[in-house]
Amino acid sequence: MTRPLPRHAAGATPKTQPLPAARPEPQPQPVIRLVSVVKTYGTGEAAVQALRGVSLDVAGRDYVAIMGASGSGKSTMMNIIGCLDVPSEGQFLIDGIDTGSLDEQQLAVLRNRKIGFVFQAFNLIPRMTALANVELPLSYAGLRAAERRRRAEAALRLVGLADRMNAQPMQLSGGQQQRVAVARALVTSPSLILADEPTGNLDTRASRDLMEVFDRLNAAGRTIVVITHEADVAAHAKRVVGIQDGHIVADRRITAPGAPPPLLGRPGRGPVPS
Repeated sequence: MTRPLPRHAAGATPKTQPLPAARPEPQPQPVIRLVSVVKTYGTGEAAVQALRGVSLDVAGRDYVAIMGASGSGKSTMMNIIGCLDVPSEGQFLIDGIDTGSLDEQQLAVLRNRKIGFVFQAFNLIPRMTALANVELPLSYAGLRAAERRRRAEAALRLVGLADRMNAQPMQLSGGQQQRVAVARALVTSPSLILADEPTGNLDTRASRDLMEVFDRLNAAGRTIVVITHEADVAAHAKRVVGIQDGHIVADRRITAPGAPPPLLGRPGRGPVPS
């Protein structure tokens, strides 16, 4: 007895099987993630909330300016992002690491490996050369002398101080001292450069030169967060976040995180570092 052929073999069109749904592309991990962060100083009637439920993500290669008046909470946010303080409530993660689970020693290691700081005060050691100042974080990390020297020299060349490596801070202008501080921030290859009012002690020309360095570093792939109250500094960023009374009150995107900084390439700018 002959068995009947399947319908598709007899010329019928087989049912089309639905294609599997495309999996969404995995989103890159943010370098910084603040989740409902509250920071309270003091207790009882003397308690002051410096941050009131702040949430913020910063993507890799972004360039963010955080702006606010004195007392707005921007310095408290900077201290938490820099692992110099911890939230009273909420979470702070850097490169996916939840800092709330770390003790003081682990936070210190994280700061050294993940964050490069640039402060308003240059914080250079006066009797050490520019090269020795830049090598210092690598000494704490336990690198050999030859490797420290190689990386420190490369960082100083990157900020345009190849000819001033052996100068002491007092032999450098304010702008040059701040560029040494930037080189010191870069030398550990951190995930984030965190700059707190970096132009506060500089004149107009030195401020412009420093921000050009930041622009070129970001164009080369560095993630930068600048705490500032100066609009001309914030104009260099790809995103401007406003904070007031412990709340984020504005969040303006200028260009995409992976795009060039908005003021890069204007006349007088140097080449992008590799």
